Amino acid sequence: MNVKHKTVFIAFSSQKGGVGKSTFTTLAASTMHYRLGYNVAVFDADFPQHSLLKMKDRDLKMVMENEALKKQAYNQFMTINKKAYEIIQHRADSVLEAAQEYVNASPVPIDAVFFDLPGTVNTPGILKALAGMHHIFTPITADRVVMESTLVFTQLMKDIIMKEGETSIQTINLFWNQVDGRESTPLYDVYNTLIHQLGISLMQNQVKNSTRFRKESEVNSKVVFRSTLMPPDERLMKTCQLDLFMDEFLKIIQL
Repeated sequence: MNVKHKTVFIAFSSQKGGVGKSTFTTLAASTMHYRLGYNVAVFDADFPQHSLLKMKDRDLKMVMENEALKKQAYNQFMTINKKAYEIIQHRADSVLEAAQEYVNASPVPIDAVFFDLPGTVNTPGILKALAGMHHIFTPITADRVVMESTLVFTQLMKDIIMKEGETSIQTINLFWNQVDGRESTPLYDVYNTLIHQLGISLMQNQVKNSTRFRKESEVNSKVVFRSTLMPPDERLMKTCQLDLFMDEFLKIIQL
């Protein structure tokens, strides 16, 4: 492997469950690997759920049972000539070393490694793992509990780890997820002002609320959204503005 090749370490991380970190890990990894030509890998260190490994097992079963998706998967493989990206289970306390070994040993240059990490700072090794990321993305929703835990967590990363510790972190980016157009705009304005006052980076593009974020492929479905084997359908991406989010995401990680 070319040692000069740039590999970025990325985590969608949050101290609050249910805001979409595993979902966005899958959406971003699948878009980059299957549609945009990048080579990615995923390390699932979210013990004990390991939800991404379980998702891949479900995706494989679904493709085998769904003729439309089976045909799509076959055509995709014939077109891009790439296997599915690997999802490797590992402990948080040594996941950085394992990821670097994987990158060094890979027969193809790896552009990005995504890490699905535990959602609590009490997990052994979690702060070390986060400090080893190049970019951290944190989904937020207009909920007081979510905002309080997220801002405390982000301040910890920004003011302590980035300033005082040895770290690889280049950016920490909050972004609005599950945005409902019917919700009160002033509520977002208040939170946006607070985030700006704290000096925390907030992405411009918001991801709109969609039931697709909570659904995987169904038996009779002809399109996919959240899948480890195929990229999200482009029309569905536009519906929730995930396409605009990915454009901004790629500019931030500079790939």
